[in-house]
Amino acid sequence: MEILSSKGFCFSLMDIYGSRAHKLVKVGSQPRQIAWRASRICCEHSPDTSSNRYGRYQKQPQNVDLPELHPKKKKKPFPVPIKKMVQASRRDKRLARMRIEKPLEPPKNGLLVPELIPVAYEVLDNWKVLIRGLSQLLNTVTVYGCRKCPQVHVGPIGHQIQDCYGTGSQHRNSHHSWVRGSINDILIPIESYHLFDPFGWRVKHDTRFNYDRIPAIVELCIQAGVDLPQYPSRRRTAPVRMIGKKVIDRGGFVDEPKPHHAQDCTSLLAELDTFSNQQGQQPTPSNVTELAEKTLKTYLDLRRGVKQLMRKYTVKTCGYCSEVHVGPWGHNVKLCGAFKHQWRDGKHGWQDAVLDDVIPPNYVWHVRDPAGPPLRSSLRSFYGKAPAIVELCVQAGAKIPEEYRPMMRDDVVIPDSEEARMAA
Repeated sequence: MEILSSKGFCFSLMDIYGSRAHKLVKVGSQPRQIAWRASRICCEHSPDTSSNRYGRYQKQPQNVDLPELHPKKKKKPFPVPIKKMVQASRRDKRLARMRIEKPLEPPKNGLLVPELIPVAYEVLDNWKVLIRGLSQLLNTVTVYGCRKCPQVHVGPIGHQIQDCYGTGSQHRNSHHSWVRGSINDILIPIESYHLFDPFGWRVKHDTRFNYDRIPAIVELCIQAGVDLPQYPSRRRTAPVRMIGKKVIDRGGFVDEPKPHHAQDCTSLLAELDTFSNQQGQQPTPSNVTELAEKTLKTYLDLRRGVKQLMRKYTVKTCGYCSEVHVGPWGHNVKLCGAFKHQWRDGKHGWQDAVLDDVIPPNYVWHVRDPAGPPLRSSLRSFYGKAPAIVELCVQAGAKIPEEYRPMMRDDVVIPDSEEARMAA
């Protein structure tokens, strides 16, 4: 008795009891129960071989789809399941009713994590190197931005894919209106309020102009232990004590000291801000390929370092817009104009942030041959995408990172326009 699996075809040479002995019989994909003695010779589509192929594909996939675009009329998904958040809230309420202090560990209690201070300095150095490298590469690789929508294209000429949804797109048949881009089109600036004491006074709508807006990565590094003279930060020696959501001991409120306005501080601020590193201000590099490799490695190291800091330090983001706040609680500024902001009186819907909220990948179409014809709408299903920084460095001569190779679909053959209609 033998049962064949339905996951593949199998050709067998069988000795059948009866008048049809010693004949070649093809067994299909349906399971059958037949009384015979068989010496099977299976083809490459057997279940074991297909499972091994699937395992190899999982390790080295040929192409991977991009994450789905989040609709603007829905809130972002929570990085932590709601069930776990409800359990933690009930636990805190139970301790608060019993008047038991909430157990807090650094940095949740306001103290620094000594192991992450070198990581914060490394992240800040990578941020400076990344801005400087992108500013130099923009003199070699051309970047375009659409005047009507936030799409960006990296290449000598803009693509012809009809996916513009900006103002007047119906009159242009959804074609983009390309203009020369800058570093802010490649590295999207995400800013946050700088807080001298994250556990002190919250930023209110009327006091929002009393706080500086700096890149969120820089604010995260400052709260993680980086000391900058222009942006001082309070370093606690005694932990913050809380019962439930109420702070019972924060060590009092301390006035923020006046920052130092020295010449080195001005040059430091120029290195930390993308607006002061526009195209043309940095000299053209002599070895473009080496600079592209260094910039790409810096970008990957920056993401790993920020992700390591965000495991400990709290970063909040609005569930409806792109606002980011570094600190235990979000601010009270009423500037959210996203979906149903009238119901919230313009306040942000704060939730825990993920890495892509702090460093947006800003996906662009991958151009395999910059000297070839522009990308067309009829072949868009064969094109891949990549983060704008990765695409810029690859076109400048850097090697494609292995984690982004399936996303860029570099192994997929792009057919001609006539062949694309016959492709499945």
